[in-house]
Amino acid sequence: MRVSTARFFAGAVIAASAASTQAAQQCGWPAYRLFVERVVQADGRVIDRSTGALQTTSEGQSYAMFFALVANDRATFDRLLGWTRTNLSANQFDSNSLRLPAWQWGKKQDGSFGVMDPNPASDSDLWIAYDLFQAGRLWKEPMYTKLAYALATQIVKQEIVDLPGLGPMLLPGPQGFRTGDVTRLNPSYLPLPLLRGLAHEMPDGPWTKLAQNAAKMIRVTSPRGYAPDWAAYQNGQFVVDPKNGDVGSYDAIRVYLWAGMASASDPLARPWLDALGGMRQSVAQTGFPPEKVSTISGAASDEGPLSYWGALAPYFKALNDERGLGLARTHLDALVAPPGAGREPVYYDRVLGLFGGGFIDGRYRFDENGRLLPNWRSAC
Repeated sequence: MRVSTARFFAGAVIAASAASTQAAQQCGWPAYRLFVERVVQADGRVIDRSTGALQTTSEGQSYAMFFALVANDRATFDRLLGWTRTNLSANQFDSNSLRLPAWQWGKKQDGSFGVMDPNPASDSDLWIAYDLFQAGRLWKEPMYTKLAYALATQIVKQEIVDLPGLGPMLLPGPQGFRTGDVTRLNPSYLPLPLLRGLAHEMPDGPWTKLAQNAAKMIRVTSPRGYAPDWAAYQNGQFVVDPKNGDVGSYDAIRVYLWAGMASASDPLARPWLDALGGMRQSVAQTGFPPEKVSTISGAASDEGPLSYWGALAPYFKALNDERGLGLARTHLDALVAPPGAGREPVYYDRVLGLFGGGFIDGRYRFDENGRLLPNWRSAC
């Protein structure tokens, strides 16, 4: 009896140790740690070193805040938020007085550092508002929630317009995207989970209708199953963007990423994915995603970089495409390779790799209401 009991407890200890090791592997996020070490300054500034201006964008700040939330790293989250408040919003970023963040900050022509373009970027604003709502809920901090409401309210006032024959649509920024009867739009600025999350927090807002209109835009502007970087709306219909044409490349790759991350329970998730079948066909035929594609003709050129594989990993997972997902996993291994093991991943590689790799590894997911469900709530 004593022997069997001892064996039982020994086995329990081994099992518990194995479970603890597995949890540590799940909860430690090596790619995120490398991102913080190599891309985030101590003061909370995200640097894109692939640019001559060593720029920081509101996009970079918003994405990093999301990753910090997924990693349960509140200290980094607060540093990122603080830097954004001070440098991109001129210290006007609280629930009583809020200035939308400038989208670009970096080394100016005179050698000084500061805001290079004060126009906000609406996708980053959406992400920051979403991050704050979810941080308020997950970390039980009302201050974040109040700030999220204030930011989302300004997004509605300054960056969402009613288009004739359509209804609410997100402008890429407050200034410069409406000329005459032409409104320029960016399909990658409208992740379905974020729109659902904002609708859940602000049910009286335009978010549910905005999600429906975004789904329509994706369907109409992707006739060959490829999303464009930019589109436009004119005379009651979506048209090819007059400035950038029908090319789909570095902006559009995020459309597949957001579609792959949406909850399968969301009624718009499957139609959204079904409208984007061209990329899956390309990878099946060639073994790699095209860097650029014509959304009208379907003509593709060149091979997409590492960032594309990060974006496409959740897309392949949602489509149950095991070959595509396997290729993506192989490429994403480069994000945690030691220095000197190959080309150092640049900013866009790292952020899209964290989105995609974190999702397929189960570090987070979204429910049908757009709420973030990080694995640290259960496994850690």
